[in-house]
Amino acid sequence: MRILWATALAALLGACAVGPDYHAPAAIAPPNWTVDPPWQFARPYDGIDRGSWWQLFADTRLNELETAALAGNPGLAQAQERLVQARASATATAAGLFPQLNLTGGAARDKISANRPRGSYSVPNVSTVQNDFTGGFSLQYELDLFGGTRRQVEAARAGEQQAQALVANVRLVLTAEVAADYFNLRALDAEIDVVGRNIAAQRRALEFVATRHDAGAASGLDLAQQQAQLDTTITQIDLLRVQRAQYEHALAALVGAPAPGFTIAAEPAILNVPPIPVGVPADLLQRRPDIAAAERAMAAANAQIGVAKAAFFPAVSLGSTYGRESNELSALFQAASSAWSLGLSASQSLIDFGQRRANVDFAQAGYRATVDAYRGAVLTGMQEVEDGMTGLANLERAAAEAAAAVHSAQRVVDLANDRYTGGLANYLDVVTAQQALLSNERQQVQINGQQMLVAVYLIKALGGGWENGTTTTLAR
Repeated sequence: MRILWATALAALLGACAVGPDYHAPAAIAPPNWTVDPPWQFARPYDGIDRGSWWQLFADTRLNELETAALAGNPGLAQAQERLVQARASATATAAGLFPQLNLTGGAARDKISANRPRGSYSVPNVSTVQNDFTGGFSLQYELDLFGGTRRQVEAARAGEQQAQALVANVRLVLTAEVAADYFNLRALDAEIDVVGRNIAAQRRALEFVATRHDAGAASGLDLAQQQAQLDTTITQIDLLRVQRAQYEHALAALVGAPAPGFTIAAEPAILNVPPIPVGVPADLLQRRPDIAAAERAMAAANAQIGVAKAAFFPAVSLGSTYGRESNELSALFQAASSAWSLGLSASQSLIDFGQRRANVDFAQAGYRATVDAYRGAVLTGMQEVEDGMTGLANLERAAAEAAAAVHSAQRVVDLANDRYTGGLANYLDVVTAQQALLSNERQQVQINGQQMLVAVYLIKALGGGWENGTTTTLAR
């Protein structure tokens, strides 16, 4: 009965764990989600791949770059190794919940001094030389009566989950950066193409003015103005090529390739923004890996409070050994050579001059700091999603206005050329119209590039993917 009562008491104490139990925070979500025209709520797409979100853009070269980055980026590889470390740490910490069984053995030959201090005045000391052979098992177990070890395991597991979320966040940031740099490069391709076509048109205009000048129908001022316009435009295309090379080199570093041998062929084109699924903010922001990592950091910090509080209670250990000891190897396994011990020890700190209290205060402050970090991550996520949604809506209108401006500017160039040919205007009007057309065309492709960037960062703000049936779609 005493054994049963002792077992029941140990089980009861083992069920206790000091420190606060962790409760996941309620999601911080606004009551309404602002949606500006031309966006409207629609049904989600069923075939979207959650993991490879960049496939939404249906760009083969982008897909290749993303695959290369996931395989060769050093930063992602580093984060994955830290996850391996976190898993190993959690496994090592969880081992503290179980007894440690050790195999022991030894052989020694000792000489005892005859002049050693006496153990008894009635028995004289003598010098002896003898063998000592030992072998057996030892069992050590620290009883987790107050949950300190379990809180350590809880913190380690939360740390492992945090490391896993951080890997996902590094992956998301990496793939978003690859897509952003790629679309910046493609926007420059389109802008370089616009400037190149303008250079070709200005060269033809220069030839036309030169012919008129040779015939006496145009002044030297007209010829000089057209030459100056051509030189200025050529300078612009050189600057754009410098920017393109920088994005190309940045992509090389992201995919883990040496920049000197890395090239991406130019493909000037107006790109299309795909429909992007957007769900309930409370659901989507909980799926962001950076917010998930912040939440797991809260759980780990909360468990550390229990670890600090467990230090106020006694540490109780159970130890036992069983084995053999003999002065002759041949007699080691005889019944008379058996030896064993069983013991229970406890220790309790009485005076520590406030050390344990300070450790609790430190842990509690650490937990409050993670709460603040979590709130900040959620608010940042809300800001990024709202920026992306309103940004795409505004850029959609700007793109339509830019297309109309290009059409109008082209009409002005045609009219200015006709008036100049007919002798109704000077060539400055033609140069001014050419400058306006070039400016409007460049603005059009720049807005298109901004649309692609905002789309990438909106998807990143939404966590980089989604599951079927859990979101609505903002579709045009």
